[in-house]
Amino acid sequence: MLCLLSTRQYLPAERIRRIVAGYGEATSDEAFFRTFERDKAELRDLGIPLETGRNSAFDSTDGYRIARRDYELGDIDLEPDEAAAVALAVRLWDSPEFTSAARGALLKLRAAGVDVDERAARAVEPKVRTSEPAFAPLHAAVQEGRVVEFDYRRPSSYEVQHRTVEPWGVVSWRGRWYVVGHDRDREAPRCFRLSRVRGQVAVVGEPGQVQRPPDVDLLRFVAGDHREPPAPTTVRVWVAEGRAQGLRRRGKAVDRMELGGDPGDVLELDIHAESAASWIAGYGPDVAVLQPDTLRKAVHEIHLDALGEGR
Repeated sequence: MLCLLSTRQYLPAERIRRIVAGYGEATSDEAFFRTFERDKAELRDLGIPLETGRNSAFDSTDGYRIARRDYELGDIDLEPDEAAAVALAVRLWDSPEFTSAARGALLKLRAAGVDVDERAARAVEPKVRTSEPAFAPLHAAVQEGRVVEFDYRRPSSYEVQHRTVEPWGVVSWRGRWYVVGHDRDREAPRCFRLSRVRGQVAVVGEPGQVQRPPDVDLLRFVAGDHREPPAPTTVRVWVAEGRAQGLRRRGKAVDRMELGGDPGDVLELDIHAESAASWIAGYGPDVAVLQPDTLRKAVHEIHLDALGEGR
């Protein structure tokens, strides 16, 4: 897919055979073409548009490419919990091994004299990520079965306490990330919101020390059986003209106004305000919360945190 997406030319099968890793191991032409036909069928089954054609009238054989206009998706509007699920999936496959493979594929294309489309890497780059610094070390600790230590700010105060936890899993609930495990300091199961973890997560002990109890439902533990889902809140936001289409699809325009000299619309949305701050903050300066004040402050704090990380 990277090979065909990275070129504007039609590549004949024999040229693809020389470029793409694995095809050179075919013991015969028959074996290669059998594998090649299987891979083409798999791409089409996945819904990837494979074009067949010739670059000029002088070409004697057909070639293949993936047209960017057909491959790329339009804007996708995700709820906060949906975005969190995608972010988790992205974390699991966004690895140095994949990055290295993509870079290696582009280098081989250039070496073979193929006109490479420099935008190709962006077409397969994940766009949704969790911004919690504690996510990666906690997820790795869960996979390795290792104990972790971290400083944690309690929700009811700004007091920071040191915690030693046997992590069972990292889950998302209503747009927020939590680690669930056995708190050695409290001698009881606990969940901790990742945004309240302060500083670095330290991994201690040997791998394989932590085992998740088979009867524990992590998501149910975080949500709590007794908790009733909050009622949606009517939120008013200013949206810059022609921007933030995801918000526009969810909301209803009720007014026009300028903000800082920029024209835009005032939208009303019925959403769960407590879990929507990160979603709205993701639109950056294109969106400003007008009401309620608690959501406006939450979005403002996320922007300040992002600026702090940038410095």
